[in-house]
Amino acid sequence: MTRLTFHRPDDWHVHFRDGDPMRAVVPFTARAFGRAIVMPNLTPPVTTTALAAAYRERILAAVPEGVTFTPLMTAYLTDGSDPADIVAGHADGVLTAVKLYPAHATTNSQFGVTSIAAVRPVLAAMEKAGMPLLIHGEVTRAEVDVFDREARFVEEVLLPLLADFPGLKVVLEHVTTAEGVAVVKAHAGRMAGTITPQHLLYDRNALFKGGIRPHLYCLPILKRSTHKLALRAAATAGDGLFFLGTDTAPHLKHTKETACGCAGVFSAPTAIEAYLSVFEEEGALDRFEIFASLAGPAFYGLPVNPERVTWEKRSRPVAEAIEVPGAGEIVPLFGGETVAWSPV
Repeated sequence: MTRLTFHRPDDWHVHFRDGDPMRAVVPFTARAFGRAIVMPNLTPPVTTTALAAAYRERILAAVPEGVTFTPLMTAYLTDGSDPADIVAGHADGVLTAVKLYPAHATTNSQFGVTSIAAVRPVLAAMEKAGMPLLIHGEVTRAEVDVFDREARFVEEVLLPLLADFPGLKVVLEHVTTAEGVAVVKAHAGRMAGTITPQHLLYDRNALFKGGIRPHLYCLPILKRSTHKLALRAAATAGDGLFFLGTDTAPHLKHTKETACGCAGVFSAPTAIEAYLSVFEEEGALDRFEIFASLAGPAFYGLPVNPERVTWEKRSRPVAEAIEVPGAGEIVPLFGGETVAWSPV
């Protein structure tokens, strides 16, 4: 298969940041995707409906003229979140979901949840309202190995949460392990999972190929090849339980290439190309549309994008870096390399 036509896809997990970096990166997502779930971990975080509405306007102002794109906003869950504001924001169409970051799990997560007990009133209100909870699934205790944090979260936090709130819709974001795949499958119908391009493409050896590779460092961190294979099987199965969520996370080059580099892979400029290469390798291009365009809207109760797009096997080079005026550069996934697929 050298040409593929499918409904315009959505990205169910993006980081746009704010200010000049946001204005530089929004066009890449807006041109490729019809909608995107926008993460709220700014500084300060987007914790209320009013803050989400204001952030949405800033994003829309950065969308290129003539491009149709809808940012779907989320609220950052904290121990002090107001259940009434969260549910009202969802009812008014401002908030699509709430994001749970365990405190200190990833970039700008220091304001995150310290325990599920602290947010039970919010979760109960969301359950009643049918509002999805999006979870960064890692425990953050210092004694837990970084490669085991997702599996331990599933066992220690996620399974009890699912039992306590049986009507709550949950997305396990950026699934990276076989354990994460298994828990989504075991709770089909009220759970789904997003999968990033980097976790489908690489295992943890890639972090050290020829030296430390800071632009492949992300959280949750890349895992063993056995987990990568489990993710590939899940993404290409065609059962609708997993869908596209890039977790594209721009950081300026000098903040990645430093003694204590930031976590995140900026995949927005080449995300579709990355996913298509994986589906082609797995002999599953006929199931790509389910993963990229159909499963996400079905879970969120939204219509499928009516537009169709066509991609073909045509190689092209990728820029080594993206310029952020007045700030520096951001290195994209496949920066300086060649990709095999291109939009028609």
